[in-house]
Amino acid sequence: MATVKPLAAVRPRPDLAAQVSAPPYDVVSEAEARQLAGPNPLSFLRVSRPEVGLPPGTDPHSPAAYAQARRAYQALLEGGVLRRDPRPAFYLYRQVMGAHRQTGVVGAASCREYRAGVVRRHEWTRPDKEDDRVRHIEALAAQTGPAFLFYRAEPALKAFVAARTAAPPEVDFVAPDGVRHSTWTVGDAEGIAFLESRFAALPRLYIADGHHRTAAAARVWEARGGRAAEDGFLSVIFAHDALQILPYHRVVRDLNGLAVDAFLERLRASFTLEPGGAGQPGARHEMGLYLAGRWWTLRFRPELIPEGNPAEALDVALLQRHVLEPVLGITDPRRSERIDFVGGIRGPAELERRVNAGEAAAAFALYPTGIDELMAVADRGEIMPPKSTWFEPKLRDALFCLPL
Repeated sequence: MATVKPLAAVRPRPDLAAQVSAPPYDVVSEAEARQLAGPNPLSFLRVSRPEVGLPPGTDPHSPAAYAQARRAYQALLEGGVLRRDPRPAFYLYRQVMGAHRQTGVVGAASCREYRAGVVRRHEWTRPDKEDDRVRHIEALAAQTGPAFLFYRAEPALKAFVAARTAAPPEVDFVAPDGVRHSTWTVGDAEGIAFLESRFAALPRLYIADGHHRTAAAARVWEARGGRAAEDGFLSVIFAHDALQILPYHRVVRDLNGLAVDAFLERLRASFTLEPGGAGQPGARHEMGLYLAGRWWTLRFRPELIPEGNPAEALDVALLQRHVLEPVLGITDPRRSERIDFVGGIRGPAELERRVNAGEAAAAFALYPTGIDELMAVADRGEIMPPKSTWFEPKLRDALFCLPL
């Protein structure tokens, strides 16, 4: 069973939600955060990226940065910009991005069940990134960035969410990136009991995005004694069939000493190659290659695709196993400085730009990992290669915070 509890959230005043809320801390650079927060004294980036309130060059992981985060958070609370709800509730959070729409339930998932594998992950976490979020949570005594979870779609839950969101939202605004964000409160006893019972009937939840937030919340919970009354981490939980996964592309800085023709010849051992394609793969096991000013369409040879192991059959895994490591010498993509990752929201034009500008020698445009592939890997307790999925739209920070 999956335990999800209501919470007495800290939320912005509805009339200030658009001004306060911000992109997740880890999808903007320091320069972008400074630019976004500069003209906006209420921007939550002053909490999630506290270095924007300190002189340029300040270490964002220094004690001074976490102290600044605490000051900025307290200022929003003391000024009444953020307010804590008087009693626990669930919340509904809808995002609309173009033709895509997704609505999740906001609640507190279980740290204990994350450790036990009821909440399934599909990525490794990095200790330094975990440490950063642990210090941030401890400095604020609050979780301010929600984990993005999902469940196998369940009709009764979907029907409940649809019925409750037919009412006018409490918060409703369009962010600068064009995504619309709307929220509702489920505070009645009947609604709370229904959501708790329906989640309890689910065998597991899955992490879509926010592995480091989740791991950090579990570490803080354990450090505080692992008490049942405090067993919760801030989550927004969606039905699996409501989500949109974009590809996560790869760019490589050099060809490992190979000339262009020699590199293409090496690829023929693993792919069939056709000129053209414009960086828009049409199916699994197909990808685009941008090299020397032109696109190629690559298709993995069928005999190379393993059966029975969903993790090894992922396109990102096949690319690593047959190209990045043996041909380009990139053995550890998590740490190598010779590879970079480009979220699918940026599109093939960004891959072309990087290669044409000399920032990269080649770019691989991948087909999106499917949600069923992700669940198959997670259900086996296995791990996907780094940067396998890019979920879009992203959850805004500050719409919901969980005080400890």
